[in-house]
Amino acid sequence: MTARPGRVVTLTLNPALDLTVRADGWQRGQVNAGQDLHQTAGGKGVNVASILADWSRAAQGDTLGVTATGLLGRDNAAPFEALLRDKGVTDAFVRVNGATRVGIKLVDGAAQETTDLNLPGLSATPATLAELDAVLTRLGADADVVVLAGSLPPGVPADHYATLTAGLRRAGVFVALDTSGPALNAALAAPVLPDLIKPNIHELETALGRPLTGDAEILAAARTLLDRGARTVAVSQGERGALIVTAAGAVFARPPRVTVVSTVGAGDAMVAGLISAHLDGLDPAAAARRATAFSAGTITLLGPHLPAPADLNALSAQVEVTTA
Repeated sequence: MTARPGRVVTLTLNPALDLTVRADGWQRGQVNAGQDLHQTAGGKGVNVASILADWSRAAQGDTLGVTATGLLGRDNAAPFEALLRDKGVTDAFVRVNGATRVGIKLVDGAAQETTDLNLPGLSATPATLAELDAVLTRLGADADVVVLAGSLPPGVPADHYATLTAGLRRAGVFVALDTSGPALNAALAAPVLPDLIKPNIHELETALGRPLTGDAEILAAARTLLDRGARTVAVSQGERGALIVTAAGAVFARPPRVTVVSTVGAGDAMVAGLISAHLDGLDPAAAARRATAFSAGTITLLGPHLPAPADLNALSAQVEVTTA
């Protein structure tokens, strides 16, 4: 895998300190034995930045400059600072009073399932949001890609991503969006769409207000978003795979079977893979293969990391890509 010089900025308005507990065979309402506890600085944009930094190192020479920004509570900022420092990601987070939210992940290795419990996040005041917008405007002026990722904390309007997308695209920046709920609904209803949109099938159905009952309907929905200005639409469908649609074509990528350690960050890894593919100018099939390998590789590890280059290349070779 090779990379060209590039600059990526990720925005995480609602990061999370993930506490992952491995408890094989745990039962609801019972006293359960846990086998392991792992703490990871997370949140969608943080995960994307971490995985892109791994890719840059693996692609010979740290050619990709990655910056992470967003809102970060001072009380428990240390794990985020350590992760970004270790990965070589520039820390441009705006610090706010209080603690960043905690997410608890219950991993059942026997059942190959992960249960998430997400606690409330920090509230954003108009002053902190204005400060962060100024930071993003400055960073975006020198970026090739800006990633808007994750949920919106209290105090942030539902159309905030839509507003940011319009401004960044006017400035000529490639915008990737990975969110859900009202934030995704507002973004897809806006006049200016992001360049890259990565909903899962349920998020897309909710945003469009109708069920998508087959591959033909999913493909038609994705192409409607292309007609409105998006450049890439990736619809993930869990273990079944993902549909990647661009003006150059549409493909379906099916992942190889892997031993799942944790599914946390799988979608974020796919976003990172698609961004790296965009920077490398890959065609839809190659982009789908890379993004699916990123996702499959991440779930074999605990935390937002890519496996070793040889393992990643082996996974890529096992991805089944067909024309949609």
